[in-house]
Amino acid sequence: MITYVATLDVPRHVAEFLARLLETHRRQIGTPRRSRALGPFRQAVLVLRWFRDRGCVHCLARDAGVSQATGYRYLHEGIDVLADQAPDLHEVLSQCQREGMAHVILDGTLIKSDRLAGVRENGNDLWFSQKHKAFGGNIQFLSAPDGTPLWVSDVEPGSTPDITAARIHALPALYQAAARGLPTLTDKGYIGAGIGIHVPVRRPKGQSEQALHTDTRSTNTLIRDLRALGERAAAELKERWRALKHVTLSPTRIGDIVRAALVLNGQWK
Repeated sequence: MITYVATLDVPRHVAEFLARLLETHRRQIGTPRRSRALGPFRQAVLVLRWFRDRGCVHCLARDAGVSQATGYRYLHEGIDVLADQAPDLHEVLSQCQREGMAHVILDGTLIKSDRLAGVRENGNDLWFSQKHKAFGGNIQFLSAPDGTPLWVSDVEPGSTPDITAARIHALPALYQAAARGLPTLTDKGYIGAGIGIHVPVRRPKGQSEQALHTDTRSTNTLIRDLRALGERAAAELKERWRALKHVTLSPTRIGDIVRAALVLNGQWK
């Protein structure tokens, strides 16, 4: 048996923030003091280790001195209390307008998962993304012009196209924001999204980009250059909170997991 000391590379104030949320949650549900195997801070460390290192829950529970079932229960509780702090889309858009942002950026990503079941009407796997050639859930991201992640949607099965997921979770609110002077920039996966959602014009099939009018090419270039910063939103969350690279919990939990990571990300600074 070899004993060693490990360091969790998360700012202490992030762990303290989560511990306060957990402590408040325990009081709300009437948990007696000292009745849990772990205090709020140690539970927060378990949750943060899972998010940061994509750790095995069995190993995390063993290190914390609790059973695997308790480890899973503590992890899900931590995810829930964090996800409850995630901002509403309307609140985010209102804040963007108050801060005078010129636009917001909408993009989608696949959060990979391996615990999947479901079949579409055509017989294909519900959670399989043909675009990414992988199983997982479709999550929509909204980011600021500088690429700061602002909001994430609930999860849709991986077979759901970005435009469909956006219509379910984002477009109604984005239309209202656009009417008040806050447009949205997206990629070609959102063609047909509607007024106020700026998408590059697709070149004619079988022809080069030069077939487009000069003004159209310039507009496409401008949208791409501004939108490129929005690619940081998903990348930043996935690299900082590595559990998002491959979720081993139920795929229906992906939305809550990503919202929890968004809240943690906002506390990092």
